Amino acid sequence: MREKSERITIADAAKRLGKPEPTVRVWASRYRARRLLKYGKTAWYDWLDLATIHRQIHLGLPVPATPEERDELRASLRSAA
Repeated sequence: MREKSERITIADAAKRLGKPEPTVRVWASRYRARRLLKYGKTAWYDWLDLATIHRQIHLGLPVPATPEERDELRASLRSAA
């Protein structure tokens, strides 16, 4: 079961992660982060999906290819804890 999604813009995610906004934007595009809403030029993404991408990159681990696979990774990490 997938956790409840928190909507976040790239700019806000970059601030939380301590990364430059263009870097987070590239990650969202490259790894096809789950986009929850788009209105005009503003898009909101799933915070947990972006945070998982950041975690994997930070640890030097492969980033699962789809948001669903990243959901499964988070679930497996929770059950291992």
